[in-house]
Amino acid sequence: MPSLSTRAYAVEHADRNPFLPRLLGHRAAVACEHYLAALAARDILQAGGNAIDAAVAATLVEGVVNPQMHTFGGECAILVHVAGSAQVVAVNGNTAAPAAATPAAYRARGLDAVPDHGVLAAGVPAAPAALLTALGRFGRLPFAAVSEPARTLAREGPPVHRGLVHQRGFGLAALESEIRANRPGAAALYLPEGRLPREGERLPNPALADLLDHLAGAERAAGGDRARGIRAAHDAFYRGEPAAIVAAFVRERDGLLAREDLAAFEAPVEPSAYLDFRGARVFKCGGWNQGPALLQSLAILDRFDLRAMGADSADYLHTLIEAMNLAFADREQYYGDPTQVDVPLAALLDPAYAAVRADLIDPARASDEVRPGDPRRGRALLDPAERLGGRAWGPGTVHVDVIDAEGNAAAFTPSGAWLRGGDVIAQLGVPLGNRLMTFYLGPDHHPNVVAPRKRPRTTISPTLVLRDGAPWLAFGSMGGDQQDQWQLQFLLYRLVFGMSLQAAIEAPKLSSEHFPGFFSPHDRFPRRVRVEPRLGAAVLAELAARGHVIDHGPDWSEGYLLAAERHPDGLLEAGCDPRGTRGEVFPAFALAW
Repeated sequence: MPSLSTRAYAVEHADRNPFLPRLLGHRAAVACEHYLAALAARDILQAGGNAIDAAVAATLVEGVVNPQMHTFGGECAILVHVAGSAQVVAVNGNTAAPAAATPAAYRARGLDAVPDHGVLAAGVPAAPAALLTALGRFGRLPFAAVSEPARTLAREGPPVHRGLVHQRGFGLAALESEIRANRPGAAALYLPEGRLPREGERLPNPALADLLDHLAGAERAAGGDRARGIRAAHDAFYRGEPAAIVAAFVRERDGLLAREDLAAFEAPVEPSAYLDFRGARVFKCGGWNQGPALLQSLAILDRFDLRAMGADSADYLHTLIEAMNLAFADREQYYGDPTQVDVPLAALLDPAYAAVRADLIDPARASDEVRPGDPRRGRALLDPAERLGGRAWGPGTVHVDVIDAEGNAAAFTPSGAWLRGGDVIAQLGVPLGNRLMTFYLGPDHHPNVVAPRKRPRTTISPTLVLRDGAPWLAFGSMGGDQQDQWQLQFLLYRLVFGMSLQAAIEAPKLSSEHFPGFFSPHDRFPRRVRVEPRLGAAVLAELAARGHVIDHGPDWSEGYLLAAERHPDGLLEAGCDPRGTRGEVFPAFALAW
């Protein structure tokens, strides 16, 4: 039975006033990382498009205005709910390794790991296929219409925002010396007159505008129905001149990606993974994605009376951290490309397996180990001899949520091909991605060892939630390994503790670095938890007493969430994270009308 003080604490948090106002409407809810992307989504909805059309348009704009976090040459994980359906489907917008990508190919170049930048880290650009596939299958409008806002911005030049220049680790100021010395394509585009651009200065990208025009032209030339035109745009990129330009760029730099790799690439539409929790059905992408770790965390936490513990109490946060550490240990042990490795997803999400895993949590002490379980045999712990080893993050991702009045819902998480990853291909106006850096070169039995045409497991992870078969929440975040940790906390604040959408976004958060990271060199820091100090000195002292290594970050530094909600009466709500403007200077923006 919780104490009176604990119960009062939970109520106090549920009723807290958010920093930003609640945004409510009945026609649409949109949340993006940039206000121009949100406005593009609004324009497409007002032109007769649905939530998927709007999300594609917003994502294309994000690739123009936030190139430090994502461009058209990257990846995009997508979840879609179509009005009238009780299902959510995933578009696998993950890159794929070249056919020539093997551990031997990297070792022959004197490497003991896949590099974290440059052409050897580049797989097939996946975002074009993902966006066109989602548009063709679930949208209403042609590519020419939904790409018009991005094409216009690229041609005329969007105003530079502070994040493009000053974002920690990813902005132009942090990359300036590298761009000047080694990246002539990026220098020509993003260092006007050889200097850092000024806030508000226009930075046109005519090559990207031409590329989008080329795809729209291929669509128009195809004639016939809408689906044929969108497929023609797909083929114009992956089998036409853009593919030849990509292949030549890589070949000149001793990379592995070839034109044949692009010609063979598709973004498949797949069933999503899901878990029922406290009256809601939570959907994530499959085992090629870290998303099921959020579902595993929920399954473990479902064994505890979280509300009785109290939001942000030491008991709650300790249980949360330990549950995430168990789930993410399984992520390291089992997740990978399901077309090439056996990912035992059904067993990982089995309630009986979650129960034996939950029993491992010591309420008084943080575990020092990375503890993968044995889902195939239903055991709480995998034998030590079978465990994989492991030896930080950056906010290089954007996110888009749209829910329309009909009940269509879209959660898109675009990422990759950012400026930090490599030079801009001058003829196309975008860099290539560097997602292959998440691969291992060994041991051979690791589920994420590099292999020909294999898709690397990825952190980019949108979420959709249904209640009673209808869309309820669409949300996501930037943040690498932190994405599903922050999203989990947001969902628990909303679902368990009854906070409003905006309050749940703004509530203080933390992240664990106890397990091996997705990104090379896959470091882990046992028991380390990065926290926002506003969680409270007494609570953080109690977590330290239980063995957690507390890393105090700045307040407003853990989260970066975007979300849209559809209430049972049809009311729509959108929310964005003030952490962007208070810390990392992302111009996140939300609209509801």
